[in-house]
Amino acid sequence: MRILIANDDGYLAPGIAALVRACEGLGHIEVYAPEQNASGTSNALTLTRPLSIFQAKVDGVRGFNVVNGTPSDCVHVALTGVLGYKPDLVLSGINNGANMGDDTLYSGTVAAAMEGFLFGVPAIAFSQGEKGWGHLDAAAAAARAIVDDVIASGALERAREQGPFLLNVNLPNRPDVGTRPRRVTRLGRRHASEPVIRQTNPRGDAIYWIGPAGDAREAGEGTDFHAVAEGCVSITPLQVDLTDHGARGDWASRLAAPA
Repeated sequence: MRILIANDDGYLAPGIAALVRACEGLGHIEVYAPEQNASGTSNALTLTRPLSIFQAKVDGVRGFNVVNGTPSDCVHVALTGVLGYKPDLVLSGINNGANMGDDTLYSGTVAAAMEGFLFGVPAIAFSQGEKGWGHLDAAAAAARAIVDDVIASGALERAREQGPFLLNVNLPNRPDVGTRPRRVTRLGRRHASEPVIRQTNPRGDAIYWIGPAGDAREAGEGTDFHAVAEGCVSITPLQVDLTDHGARGDWASRLAAPA
């Protein structure tokens, strides 16, 4: 097994160290993580300046490859020339807080996993349901158990023949998360974000902070929000195709020019 691990909270975040420790023994692990916290950067790639990579010891032992860019940059540069091989699996996280519903469109954690998926590598993104790293070691053990079960199920072998998969996993912050039920879910929806927060800088200019995420709007049974609220592990298979296939015919009748 050759595994690439990334995150969006930065290379010093406790979540990625916990995930790396939990995955030890699975095979060869390489870590490529952002130099700084890059939460909310989605699938952004850095195209206006060069990227650099340096190695840093985390927990005084393992060398992490630190990239001065986004989570997608980390996986992209690793897969397109730095690693020199195609890994068997890309893991991202463990994120400090949930990535459910609309969060997945903004999440750097999901984006790092998605970058692997786009390059044909099976990928899993891991997040905790609440911020603060509560019961992180239990979450890491639960993440390892999911990886073990994915491998044992033959999913990696099927992916070589049928194409990669992309899973988004949200783990409730509780000490018994490893024994909680797992539910395969769909994405819920949130209300619109709270209003921007307006402040004034020391020079008297107006500055704005993006407001916090809104509450869950669609959180019924079967959604990721519902599963985590029930204390279960949510596993959501994702895809990249954003096409509204059901609306194509209607728009073709309105807008498509005759051949």
